[in-house]
Amino acid sequence: MHIRILDRYIFKEILLTFLFSICAFTSVFMGSGTLFRIAEYMTEYGASIVSVAKIFVLSLPGVIVWTFPMSILLATLLAFGRLSGGSEITAMLSCGVSFQRLCVPGVILGFAMSLFSLWFNEYIVPWSNDAYTRVLNYEIKGDIAPKSQDHIIIKDIKSGVIQRLLYARRYNSETQQMEGVTMSLFEHGKATYIENAAYAEWKGDEWVMHDGVIYDVAGGENMEQASRHTIRFETQSLPVDQSPREIVNSQKRPEAMTIRELKEQIKILADQYVDTSKLEKEVYERITIPFASFVFALVGMPLGLQPNRSGSSRGFAISLIVIFIYYMMMVSMTAMGQSSAMPLWLGVWMPNIVCFFAGLFFIRQASRQGISLF
Repeated sequence: MHIRILDRYIFKEILLTFLFSICAFTSVFMGSGTLFRIAEYMTEYGASIVSVAKIFVLSLPGVIVWTFPMSILLATLLAFGRLSGGSEITAMLSCGVSFQRLCVPGVILGFAMSLFSLWFNEYIVPWSNDAYTRVLNYEIKGDIAPKSQDHIIIKDIKSGVIQRLLYARRYNSETQQMEGVTMSLFEHGKATYIENAAYAEWKGDEWVMHDGVIYDVAGGENMEQASRHTIRFETQSLPVDQSPREIVNSQKRPEAMTIRELKEQIKILADQYVDTSKLEKEVYERITIPFASFVFALVGMPLGLQPNRSGSSRGFAISLIVIFIYYMMMVSMTAMGQSSAMPLWLGVWMPNIVCFFAGLFFIRQASRQGISLF
């Protein structure tokens, strides 16, 4: 059998099942989560059909990106299960083709999906999540008063260079105040002027800072040196013309940020001595979740082997078990990383590392034992 024809045949078997699996998993997740939220928006806020349709479409990328690894796993399990159950794997092996060589199309597809998912997760998902939030805030919730929120960040950027940065530890919706305010002015990317205030109050048309200190750091001094050049004030106007609603609605959720924006956010919060482990976890997961497609392909192909034709139920059962184990490792290892029991990056990457070596081990065992591992 010509090896290229064999590659195309196996690739087609996996790809068709993969596309079916994406539709199946997406339908399950949309039906169990998104549709309930849409029903809530319609009953609680009276959302229009157009707004609901936008919410439905914009929520799809965030769901689909999670289905890529699961779909690759199920596709390789079912495809290799069908091929081995119909004795096609046996026929291929009898022609002198090794099992490792039979796995090449699945490995290529898994790696290609990891790269595509990485791009999809970096550009499409943040954009759709940001658009989702805008539709929710402006078209559905409308005039609902903004809620209190931690870590308000406002950046004034011109020609790609930051001019002004405002950070508030918290916005209190009851008092319409931003607490723990720090405003920094920049020249050529370096801070030259810093204002700290206990709080800033919304007066209906402007923000007014109270109980503050001005630091002159134009000479490049650190804060300790700059404390020699300070001016205290009781009240001072804050040069921000956005209302509380506009400020709160402009804040991006981590899910709506790109990796670059997340890293910028981490730096800003770290400078304010705020715990950034959740944002760091988000950065690592932007890479680990896409590459789960590759490691799941390695795991799925050998586990899909079966000596007799037993239908697709076995493949579905194994996929659920593997996904459950992966999820439990992801939750537990990430928690250990956030509690400093291990480096956070290692905790987030650990499920992929374990599955990668498990996949290599299963492929090696399948090559030695033949059609079935168990």
